[in-house]
Amino acid sequence: MTEITVKSGALPPSIERFVVAWGEMGEVWGVNRSVAQIHALLYVSERPLSAEEIAERLHLARSNVSNSLRELIAWSLIRRASPLGARRDVYEAEADVFEMVRRIAAGRKAREIDPAIAALRQCVVAAEDDPAVSADVRRRFRTMLDFTQGVAKSFDEVLRLPTPVLARLIKMGGAVARLAGLTSGRAGKRGREKS
Repeated sequence: MTEITVKSGALPPSIERFVVAWGEMGEVWGVNRSVAQIHALLYVSERPLSAEEIAERLHLARSNVSNSLRELIAWSLIRRASPLGARRDVYEAEADVFEMVRRIAAGRKAREIDPAIAALRQCVVAAEDDPAVSADVRRRFRTMLDFTQGVAKSFDEVLRLPTPVLARLIKMGGAVARLAGLTSGRAGKRGREKS
């Protein structure tokens, strides 16, 4: 049984399955299940929902919903709206999947990759002045730092691509690497030509 039980009949079966599956995937990615399920519910909702409606549809404690909404707002995955004359705030998710993925990716980079780069830089600096650290270990630190910084730079460049360009690159898949001659097919051919 999951932490969150969607009230039977409250949602169409396909939407209920999506909400539950998104919550399960969220847990694998290190996101609280209720946060992921609330995000999923708002993503498929045709109109903004109040915290009370979310709590009712997902059978969650109102305090859990409030905390989860704050986290989703911090990730910029949802926004709060205060309609004129309404007594309650409502929430809606970013509906553009490319923008949503950009925000998730940027948040993950800020929380995971950027601190790793900072730690690696400290290791490189500390190792340079430490005679107990061999030249091989210093080289490994620098290699790891260079690699991680390269990943971060590439990551940032991909996130800045206009949506139509990014969508086209995704559809091309491995064709991009083949076009650049980076896969075994063309790379192997080039290697044989040089021999």
